[in-house]
Amino acid sequence: QVQLVESGGGLVQPGGSLRLSCAASGFPFSGYGMSWYRQAPGKEREFVARITSVGGMTNYRDSVRGRFTISRDNALSMLYLEMDNLLPDDTAVYYCNTLYSSRNHWGKGTQVTVSA
Repeated sequence: QVQLVESGGGLVQPGGSLRLSCAASGFPFSGYGMSWYRQAPGKEREFVARITSVGGMTNYRDSVRGRFTISRDNALSMLYLEMDNLLPDDTAVYYCNTLYSSRNHWGKGTQVTVSA
C-alpha cells in the first residue's frame, strides 16, 4: 500500500524559507519519479516541481523556478522541497505525488502560509 506523508509546513513571513519533506513507502521509491503539487483556497491543484527517478533531472513551474529546489534521498525514500524567498502567492496546501501502478497517489498534504 502506497503511503506518502508530507511534513514541514507552517507559517512564514514573505521572503522566508521552509523545507518540506515527504516520507514514501509501499512502492520501490528509487524507481519512480516524484512530484510536488499545491492547492490554494478556491483554486485547482497545480504542479510545482518534479524529479526523475534516476539522474535527478528536475523541472519546475515558472513561478517557483529559481526559488524552489526539489530533491530526493533514495536510500531513505524521502522527497524534499526547499522553498526560499517565499511569497504570499505560495500559500497553499502542498502535496507529494507519484504515479505508480497506473494510479496517481497523493499524501494528505501540509499547509504553507506566507503572511506578514
